[in-house]
Amino acid sequence: MNQNDNNTKNTRTRTYVTTRRLDRMFVELASVYRFIARFFREVFFPPYEIKEVIRQCYEIGVRSLPLISLTGFIIGIVFTNQSRPSLAGFGATALLPALISVAIVRAMGPLVTALIASGRVGSNIGAELGSMRVTEQIDAMEVSATKPFKFLVVTRVLASTFMIPALTMYTTLVSLLGGYLNVHQNEQTTITTFFYQVFEAITFLDIISSSVKSVVFGFTIGMVGCYKGYNSSKGTEGVGKAANSSVVTAMFLIFIEELLIMQIVNALRVM
Repeated sequence: MNQNDNNTKNTRTRTYVTTRRLDRMFVELASVYRFIARFFREVFFPPYEIKEVIRQCYEIGVRSLPLISLTGFIIGIVFTNQSRPSLAGFGATALLPALISVAIVRAMGPLVTALIASGRVGSNIGAELGSMRVTEQIDAMEVSATKPFKFLVVTRVLASTFMIPALTMYTTLVSLLGGYLNVHQNEQTTITTFFYQVFEAITFLDIISSSVKSVVFGFTIGMVGCYKGYNSSKGTEGVGKAANSSVVTAMFLIFIEELLIMQIVNALRVM
């Protein structure tokens, strides 16, 4: 009896290659890698679920417009109000439109759009796919010889990758309009002068970097939401965890990607 107990303990101690947490982390990274690789394998081969992609674009893009519009407009007004006292101290309020354009186009537009989308879109995707997983709808689709991964995952990732850049452009425009209204109210600046200074302050690299960040953020939001929902378990509790972890993980990755892309773009500016 004691020998069996010792064998059992030895078996348990040999279960982990390094430690329990490190092994789980490596297993999770391998699962994420296989999930992303599977996406790139299936995205280029038929059948192409065009109708589902369009439907997901509507769900992700059009249904997010009210929230994006309100948030972008408020950000433009608030940022202008916060920046004016600092510039007024140096007698440089005339530079306010240029400051607004640089801040919104380079950083605030893509970042705010991605954070809002990760809260709304990421949680929605995670909860939707999670509920389908725990109710065995995905298993039923696999048994019926359909391709649930292509229909459920590929379409949502493509839709988020397409729509987040479009939403970013819209958010940037709305934020600039909010900034203009605030500037016009205080400095009586015309809309022609305001937008002339806006476009004079930004460069082609600013627009390209903003677009690249938006595409990366959109892909991240869609991929994280689909991965968490597609691999959820433990019933209704798993659905809640999938939705919550989709938002938290997507936001965390977005900040890391923002930092990395910013470093690359700043290096390109110096060159």
